[in-house]
Amino acid sequence: MDPEFKIYAEFLVQLSCAARNVSKYIVINLSERQLCSDTPEDTRPCAPSGYNIFNTNVVFDRNGTVISRYRKINLWGEPRNTTWIPESVSFETDFDVTFGHIICFDIMFFKPGHELILEKGIRNFVFPSKWFAQLPFLTAVQVQSGWAYANNVNLLAAGASSPEIGSSGTGVYRGGDGTIISTMQVGEGQRHIYVAQVPKFEENSNRIHAKSVENQLKATQRSVSSQEFQMKRDNLELYETISLDTLMDQVNGTSVNQEVCHGRICCQFELEWRLIGQESTDNSFNYRLAAYDGWRSRTSGNRNYVRNCAIFACIGPNLADCGKLVDDLQPRVAFNRLIIKAIYPKSRELLLMPNSVLDNLLPLEPNQFEWSLEELENENELQLRFALAKSLDTQNLLTFAIYGNYYDDECTFGTGTPEKDLECGFKPKDDGAASLRFSNFILLTLSLALAILFK
Repeated sequence: MDPEFKIYAEFLVQLSCAARNVSKYIVINLSERQLCSDTPEDTRPCAPSGYNIFNTNVVFDRNGTVISRYRKINLWGEPRNTTWIPESVSFETDFDVTFGHIICFDIMFFKPGHELILEKGIRNFVFPSKWFAQLPFLTAVQVQSGWAYANNVNLLAAGASSPEIGSSGTGVYRGGDGTIISTMQVGEGQRHIYVAQVPKFEENSNRIHAKSVENQLKATQRSVSSQEFQMKRDNLELYETISLDTLMDQVNGTSVNQEVCHGRICCQFELEWRLIGQESTDNSFNYRLAAYDGWRSRTSGNRNYVRNCAIFACIGPNLADCGKLVDDLQPRVAFNRLIIKAIYPKSRELLLMPNSVLDNLLPLEPNQFEWSLEELENENELQLRFALAKSLDTQNLLTFAIYGNYYDDECTFGTGTPEKDLECGFKPKDDGAASLRFSNFILLTLSLALAILFK
């Protein structure tokens, strides 16, 4: 007890009492201060104040006791410190579920989230975030749902709600079954508690143990404009692209097969469409087919290596017109067939995920697409196929992509010498399948809270 708040901040004591009073687990994200002298093993320079400042999750149990703390590893240009030894943290509950917890930009890296899945078998995650949306690949719910689907885990994501600076996105996801709740708030921000029933995973199984739960909420069903949401843009100038307008001018009909290559990745596109309205490109948006093999361009903070195959919307004829909200423009085409195929090299740390987003800033659900990953026989490569569901006809698509997150690109087959491949655990192609352990997983707050009931 600390009734006079001499040891802990007043708000922290109040949260502890609240958790005890309602007998609920609470996870909160906050700024934490620690004296540099408390960690003499950390030889990095200390701030003039004498303190390290961390972006931290704190977990209270039903008695109001702090049972877990995680300090963010992967900073996104924020004025915070990292621990001398990176943390990978989980906590147990009295309803027999163990949670890992990560923060915001952590979701783009192997440590700690993906490491917890592979090394400790964690299947449930809590994820507070102040995410800054970026087209075409990294809006918040788009990433959250893709990460949960790719890893086949439960993800409870609570996102800050500040659409005026491009921060929004909250959801609850049940692995390969898709979304239970998701929302991308636009216009004005909100404070809201979302409640969901989340199925448990069976012990030592990939199967979810519960009857299917209907999607309870998918807010923001209409198209989102740039006047109500501040959107960032990826550096698409690094990509190899070809305009769908150009391909449409070259073919007689409404279908095309096209290959686009960049670096080591070659993307095979199979498209069929129907024209919407007049054939004029005025007052309409269209698409570019794209491939990229390289580092995500960032001016500060951690970077990750990606190999992407994508088709994304463009509001004009130039590449600079891509990766933007389409506002009042109408689609030129509706897709009734859209398939992307590619061969990806294996890697020690790799996450491949289906990546999509519609003009309402929500992704396609698993019943709206087909996803397959196959290890090639006697090869050190993976064959990916991502397709629209056969029954789906869509005209409001902003992004449809295979997102290959190679993290630091260490021990990726074929990127070094044959000796390096052997050192990483790969066997020569003519000596059987690779023995390297790799993940057959597929990649994907501050003003919101989630109340979760597990059955």
